Amino acid sequence: MNFFLETLQVMVLSIYYLLEAFVKLFIPTRRKNVAGEIVLISGAGSGIGRLMSLEFAKLGATLVLWDINQDGNKETARLVKENGGLRVYTYQCDCSNKTEIYRVADQVKREVGDVTILINNAGIVTGKKFMDSPDDLVQKTLEVNTLAHFWTYKAFLPAMMASNHGHLVSIASSAGLIGVNGLADYCASKFAAVGFAESIGLEMLASGKDGIKTTIVCPYFITTGMFDGCQSKWPRLLPILDSSYAAKKIVDAILKEQVYLVMPRSLYFVFGLKNIVPVKLGLLLGVYFGAFNFMDHFKGRSKND
Repeated sequence: MNFFLETLQVMVLSIYYLLEAFVKLFIPTRRKNVAGEIVLISGAGSGIGRLMSLEFAKLGATLVLWDINQDGNKETARLVKENGGLRVYTYQCDCSNKTEIYRVADQVKREVGDVTILINNAGIVTGKKFMDSPDDLVQKTLEVNTLAHFWTYKAFLPAMMASNHGHLVSIASSAGLIGVNGLADYCASKFAAVGFAESIGLEMLASGKDGIKTTIVCPYFITTGMFDGCQSKWPRLLPILDSSYAAKKIVDAILKEQVYLVMPRSLYFVFGLKNIVPVKLGLLLGVYFGAFNFMDHFKGRSKND
């Protein structure tokens, strides 16, 4: 196809896709049925992982819960069963350890079956300035927030590709789309998680595996305790998200096979500005939105959590 014809094709399809997106703003999107699907959630022992588990339990999914905190994971399983979950399996797994991820993944495949919805949710944050962050904590941040995604995909993606059926979900962060003062290692890990998920999504499409869906979640701070102490300068514009609300929105995005979910919606505007305004204006807006001071009162989740 020559340059003229390809350009014309792109222009016509661009108009069609824009109109399609506009129409979908007013027409409810059909949700897929996940009853009987095997849903693996890492970091399921607390926070968003636990709340998503409860949501999927209501939908009849088989749940595979991973967490390094065995007690928290068992408590999530108990709550899932109380909320109607019929099949739930718990596994203790250190997501910073590649060997352990592969070992537990093999155990899941033997005991439960092939995972069809993989939700990489486990995450950690040091909350320290870069030069104050111990090397081992920087390394662990990258291992849990980024490299674990590589190893879980390696473990569970082959079966999805064989059946051309599955869903890959990355619980990333708004800090994976824009740098934040005081979160250098965390931002790096989440930028990498977003790029990895986008790349694999494209690789699946290029390979003809269009039955494997991708959802990338980039929320602002959520009230899970992970970023306890952090404050929003303008809470009406950039509210700290209620954890139950966030979990419901994430599950709904998965059911709609939504590729990107950014919360709150005001962040779509912020991220759009980032790519078109001059650097100095971007810094000015960063000061205005409080990006330089988000971490000033960071406490983080207690060790007991």
